Amino acid sequence: MTRRTRTRIRAGAAVAVALAALASGCTIEPDGTAGNRPGSDEGGGVLAVKIDNVGPARPQTGLDAADVVYVEQVEAGLSRLMAVYASRLPPVIGPVRSARETDLELLRQFDRPALAFSGAQSKLLPLIADAPVRALPPGKAPGSAYYRGGGKVAPHNLFLRPSALRTGPSAGALDSTGFRFGPRPDGGTPQTRRTVRFPAARFTFDWVEYEGRWRIAMDGRRARTSAGKELSASTVVVQYVKVRPSRFHDRGGNVSPFTETVGRGSASVLRDGRAYPARWQRSSPEDGTEFTTPDGKPLPFAKGQVWVVYAKA
Repeated sequence: MTRRTRTRIRAGAAVAVALAALASGCTIEPDGTAGNRPGSDEGGGVLAVKIDNVGPARPQTGLDAADVVYVEQVEAGLSRLMAVYASRLPPVIGPVRSARETDLELLRQFDRPALAFSGAQSKLLPLIADAPVRALPPGKAPGSAYYRGGGKVAPHNLFLRPSALRTGPSAGALDSTGFRFGPRPDGGTPQTRRTVRFPAARFTFDWVEYEGRWRIAMDGRRARTSAGKELSASTVVVQYVKVRPSRFHDRGGNVSPFTETVGRGSASVLRDGRAYPARWQRSSPEDGTEFTTPDGKPLPFAKGQVWVVYAKA
């Protein structure tokens, strides 16, 4: 093989590396190695979005595309949602609101998830910076990611274009939740309605047999997306947890509650028009939550969207 031929082969290989790097979101460094473009290390995986859930924020956008929706108590007994996306991303999600300390413990079960939020209490920001999450509030996300609109008034009008975050679906990203999916287990009690109350919010889940889903109402009104689609879940988990005051508070001086998602306790799992008494256990923040029957057998969920409502034990 001549030197010219070897040179051509090396040049062709370099071009191939460059093209592959560009396709994967990388740049070529001066030494010929592949480096990351800004934001390209975000890659695939879980996107968690903090979503406003007071009256002026409704109807929300993109909530129906989430794989899991966590319902948390916040200041003054109100509620806020954390929607987790791993299978698909809708064009728009929102309204986006601020993060809480509870979110950081809850999200440690995932592999460095992206967290989209509007901001946080100033003393909480250092904890977010140190947490194993990719914090993507306005100012840290690409300029096209967030916008104000939706016909709502501030602060309930901040929306997210998730495609701008350069994150996307990832097979197996939800395996770390500890959730298991499968056929309906034996047992359970027939149930067609369940209401969970917070001090200043309530959620009602009605089983619709002919649709095979739990229709959702919030504060007495049927929940819909901004496009008019009814919100529903295949599985609803009412997880009883300790909710205690944290060291943080909002601008009005209301103390932010902290929901303890590590530990063990009781739960009620709703699927297929039945309620199953359950036990939950999460050994550490890095672990998912296991749900079992009272005799210790794994309790599978129905395939589809899961809502987890953290009710005070």
